[in-house]
Amino acid sequence: MISQERLDKVLLKVEKPARYIGHEQNIYTKEKSDVKATFAFAFPDIYDVGMSHLGLHILYNLLNEENDIYCERVFTPWVDMEEQMRDNNIPLYSLESKTPIKEFDFVGFTLQYEMSYTNILSMIDLSDIPLETVDRGEDDPFIIAGGPCAYNPEPLADIIDFFVIGESEETILKVMRKYIEGKENGLSRKEFLESIVNIDGIYVPSFYKVDYNEDNTIKETIPLKEEYPIKIKKVIQKNLDDTYFPKKMIIPYIETVHDRVILEIFRGCTRGCRFCQAGMIYRPVRERSVDSLISLAKELIEVTGHEEISLSSLSTSDYSQLETLVTSLISEFKDKKIGLSLPSLRLDSFSLEMIQEIQKVRKTGLTFAPEAGTQRLRDVINKGINEEDLITSVRDAFGMGWSTVKLYFMIGLPTETEEDLYGIKDLAYKVKEEFFNLPREKMKGSLKITTSASCFVPKAFTPFQWYPQDTIEEFKEKQDYLKSIIKDRKITYNTHDAKVSFLEAVFARGDRKVSQVLIEAYKNGAKFDGWRDQFKYDVWMDAFEKLEIDPHFYANRQREYEEILPWDFIDIGVTKQFLIKENEKAQKGELTPNCQVSCSGCGITKDFKGGIC
Repeated sequence: MISQERLDKVLLKVEKPARYIGHEQNIYTKEKSDVKATFAFAFPDIYDVGMSHLGLHILYNLLNEENDIYCERVFTPWVDMEEQMRDNNIPLYSLESKTPIKEFDFVGFTLQYEMSYTNILSMIDLSDIPLETVDRGEDDPFIIAGGPCAYNPEPLADIIDFFVIGESEETILKVMRKYIEGKENGLSRKEFLESIVNIDGIYVPSFYKVDYNEDNTIKETIPLKEEYPIKIKKVIQKNLDDTYFPKKMIIPYIETVHDRVILEIFRGCTRGCRFCQAGMIYRPVRERSVDSLISLAKELIEVTGHEEISLSSLSTSDYSQLETLVTSLISEFKDKKIGLSLPSLRLDSFSLEMIQEIQKVRKTGLTFAPEAGTQRLRDVINKGINEEDLITSVRDAFGMGWSTVKLYFMIGLPTETEEDLYGIKDLAYKVKEEFFNLPREKMKGSLKITTSASCFVPKAFTPFQWYPQDTIEEFKEKQDYLKSIIKDRKITYNTHDAKVSFLEAVFARGDRKVSQVLIEAYKNGAKFDGWRDQFKYDVWMDAFEKLEIDPHFYANRQREYEEILPWDFIDIGVTKQFLIKENEKAQKGELTPNCQVSCSGCGITKDFKGGIC
């Protein structure tokens, strides 16, 4: 344990010491002598971001409710704190007991964003644990990882000891039980890994060899023993009402990204947007019942004191009992002035009257995501909404008193033309016109439209996984074009850094070879790559050049359907044939109906029945 006296000396010199002190309300404290296994939940970003992550609260409480397991938290120290820790020889430590991370049995990372990978290395390095799995010994903790980015685990294959693919509530408990049993029986590091390799969802990279063709594409992924599974099958929780959800959440001392109660109302999405990885990997849709959600909301408000409830899902307005749920929550909490927020709303499936009722407590802006500027391109990506949906929605919203609107688009989508780009400007201007077409007495506040255009990143397990990403130069041209035509003081135009999106695409579709690039870049200063002021593009390019690996091979290359992709050994339930069919329909601009309208035959019902499936 690191003494408080040592910590106090450095905490006085950093920007936000509350990130590093722990002791918040609703944490767990246990005596190490009373537990048989310890787990450090590691979020590879700063405390302010990580404490807003629902998965942290779920696993933290799930593991700690087991009497013989102790889960503590650790986050990436910001650059000022890391400097102090290195200067004062303080290793990375857990918030609850101030125990060096190296002393834990497991260090579990959640992979939410590819550009946080160097933070994983930073945290491992600060813990004095070898960066590569091959160099770790019997006394080192197991470095494990899960989350959406684990669906292509290969870029981290040299670093992570094993991955949990899918929803981990049951899997992580099975792993911990196996570890406790193996510890009592004196199993070695490798013997423990062999004891869990056949649990659904567990992938141990060191148990597999990858052979490559002369053109650097993958020839074959080979298990090193017959008993190692050839396919890794994701894990899902079939019934969310029976699935663990925490009845208390830690209350941070400082403001975080989301200071509110988060209620997960369902998992999955029925829409089938062709660019969206989450919509494919989280199938099938499974809902929590209204009664269960109301009960959870009461308990969480009671133990947290938060003044807002956020309904969490991929597409909140697709919850089958949304009106009943919202009405019940408003009725339950209106006297306590508890606000309600509904992120992830769609234009074609929500009632503005409902939103107006919600925002009687606390009014915010409205956010819409048309994604593309023309109907043709929205059909290509299977967005399933039209311009009239947007215009009608904003017209009604303005008429009810809203004046702040955010519009989200992507550039670089498959088949995009200049006309599609112009459509972004055209749509933003049409939204503006709707406001000024109102009678003067109905105009409330000052109109503010924010138009954001992110760079399309092709992801694994989507119909666009074969598609080449635009080059940095092409993105820059498109960004400059939009900047030149969006000239209105009521409309703010925001762009994303194309270089960051390029690196994201490399790691989203990378293979094992990029693991070494990751390590090389980290050793030369790459860290907090998702933070604009910390991103060091030249460091990355130097690493690729030194290791003679071409990043454009991963980001900007068209793949053929016959090519073996780095993630093909993972079974998500959605078939490759379905993804190919969707890609072909995209080229023709053909829509696939919402799963609630008719089954699209994606293959998920074969092994992953649940919810509407």
